[in-house]
Amino acid sequence: MTTDECTVFELRQYTLHRGRRDELIDLFDREFVESQEAVGMRIVGQFRDLDRPDHFVWVRGFRDMESRAEALEAFYGGPVWKANRDKANATMIDSDDVLLLRPPFDGAGFAAPDQPRPGRHEEPSPTRITAAVHRIDPAAEDASVEAAVDRLRPELQARGLRPLALLTTEPAENTFPALPVRTGEHVLAWFAQGEVDAEAIASEALSSPIQTLRLETTARSRLR
Repeated sequence: MTTDECTVFELRQYTLHRGRRDELIDLFDREFVESQEAVGMRIVGQFRDLDRPDHFVWVRGFRDMESRAEALEAFYGGPVWKANRDKANATMIDSDDVLLLRPPFDGAGFAAPDQPRPGRHEEPSPTRITAAVHRIDPAAEDASVEAAVDRLRPELQARGLRPLALLTTEPAENTFPALPVRTGEHVLAWFAQGEVDAEAIASEALSSPIQTLRLETTARSRLR
């Protein structure tokens, strides 16, 4: 499965015990990348939050909601998670801050990666990523979202940022309730390569961001 075949994404933000982020990242990059992709997910990227030293942020994608349920069942019921879950969970305070997202129109999701994932023993230079989450009208149609995106793109490009994805809330019911997701929210989330004050690029079509994430890629993040 290539990333552009994904129609569902999760933006996952974990609060960790103080000083244990690198421990989780080492475990994640070693054990949880290929093992999740082997059952049908796409690990889009994993990041350190530059403003919150005890937060780990990552994004994964799925072909659709039905295959999401199948992939999550296979992974969390499988041998790799069972062998490593105690070590992973020991680093975490909370793992329930999850937005379930979808591309509102063709081409809005994360593009297929144009480079291989760094190997386990590589140490590539980290890349900065900016992400922002805006609240939107739950009644907004995809055309309205696309119009907002058309206003946002030139704002990003004028500041030298490369848009990576523009996603809205996936309204479908959570198909794997063992992993909670945030509900009752309607958002537009964008991701761009580079670093900028997201407040400065909010346009008339978008409210000010309710959250801005300044992120730095981990060694094995494929999104860079």
